[in-house]
Amino acid sequence: MRDADGAHLVLLGRFELRTGRADVVLPKGAQRLLAFLAIHHGEAVSRQAVAEQLWPECRRQRATANVRQALWHLRRATDRPVVELSVDRLRLSPALTIDFCRAVEAAHHVVSATTPAGVAELVGALSRDLLPYWPEEWLTSERRRWEQVRLHALEAIAQHFISAGAHLAALEAAFTAISIDPVRETAHRRVVAAHLAQGNCGSALRHYQQYRALLHRELGVTPSSHMTRLVASQAAL
Repeated sequence: MRDADGAHLVLLGRFELRTGRADVVLPKGAQRLLAFLAIHHGEAVSRQAVAEQLWPECRRQRATANVRQALWHLRRATDRPVVELSVDRLRLSPALTIDFCRAVEAAHHVVSATTPAGVAELVGALSRDLLPYWPEEWLTSERRRWEQVRLHALEAIAQHFISAGAHLAALEAAFTAISIDPVRETAHRRVVAAHLAQGNCGSALRHYQQYRALLHRELGVTPSSHMTRLVASQAAL
């Protein structure tokens, strides 16, 4: 997912800007500006909206100055423009590739039943959080959205692999989804279905029992009747 000759922005698992073959060192304000514009998928955003979202604790004049300073740092640190400027709007250069945007696009293809090339690479991207450890409030809703994209895509990938008989790959995708949301039943169902597709009824039953215990311990509820029937169809509970 990295173009050695172009500019590439990493948001999943860490923040990194790379132009050509060199990593670009940026102050936090410039990083926040790039991340904010990237998450808007290349759309032009007004400078005022950027200022208000990124520096909500500052007065308008100070926040606007922070945007100007971040843009200055970007121009100074990069050998090619990564942000396009107009009178009152900002957008990322179309030449800048972004791992988060690529992963979201590929994930939507998977959910729509169009399996893309490089599924293993996609599962790796889907396993990573969006800018972990950043305390920005504006990231909260985007992280929730990213979580749902990841979960639905991983479950779709797991189902594709089950249908194709690639049971280990299905389990890896399903367990990646579980690591994101440990109590999500649909992800656990994929694990059970993969075990059953292999004929491993004991493994399916054991996973079901572990999940049932987790739900009881964490939420005081039981698995749905749909999941119980899935296991009961192959093993005596």
